[in-house]
Amino acid sequence: MKTHEPGTEQQGEERYSGTERGDAGGSGQRGGARDGRTDVVTAGPADNGVPVTVSAEGLPDWLDPVAGAARTVRPQQLSRFLPPESGAGRQSAVLVLFGEGARGPELLLMERAGSLRSHPGQPSFPGGSLDPGDGDQATTGPLRAALREAEEETGLDPHGVQIFGVLPRLYIPVSSFVVTPVLGWWRTPSPVGVVDPAETARVFTVPVADLTDPANRATAVHPSGHRGPAFLVESALVWGFTAGVIDRILHFAGWERPWDRARQVPLDWRA
Repeated sequence: MKTHEPGTEQQGEERYSGTERGDAGGSGQRGGARDGRTDVVTAGPADNGVPVTVSAEGLPDWLDPVAGAARTVRPQQLSRFLPPESGAGRQSAVLVLFGEGARGPELLLMERAGSLRSHPGQPSFPGGSLDPGDGDQATTGPLRAALREAEEETGLDPHGVQIFGVLPRLYIPVSSFVVTPVLGWWRTPSPVGVVDPAETARVFTVPVADLTDPANRATAVHPSGHRGPAFLVESALVWGFTAGVIDRILHFAGWERPWDRARQVPLDWRA
């Protein structure tokens, strides 16, 4: 059962500020975590029969920079808000799914229903809280949760997704969520769409070319003082946690183009 949408939470003012590449990380053996990153190569099948495997083999060449960044980036380069050392926090995961559409590389996003009290109409990655059946939160749990939630929210067939990397866990102080971004390649595309209209208004893809276009970039400014990257794409304003993750991926993959950081998009208190 869904309990939240981690991709819609704001993480805090100026939360994504890393600008240098790191050298930590790399795939390791099952059974541990390094720098807040799920460090796992393979595990048995999930409840739906989908094997949980992390592999960068057979990726299209254009995804190599993203896979490389996932192996080396450090948590501090993604955010100044890191999970508590005590282990406290509500564990969750999102699926950052790359596909290839009519206009080239693209990302899968969804938009929350406008009738929801929390973050109505805000775009996000598919994702949600870990369930007990997802398994160990330090290894394969976030991988299973990301695939399960994506299937529940968008109708995605997880058998067609190749998990090729996992970013370090990030923390959202305002809600105490610990979020693991799971990187996937949509190796075998499947139909997607709204599963529950009460929770989701639409499911859509955004070309990476639009995300890197400086004309579509801005800084979102919340009345609380929160400032962060934003993207104006597909008739939507992508901001908050989701925009922050996209911003850092574009940066560390070497896809970012210079854009006007002084251009601002004001948000209201309902955002």
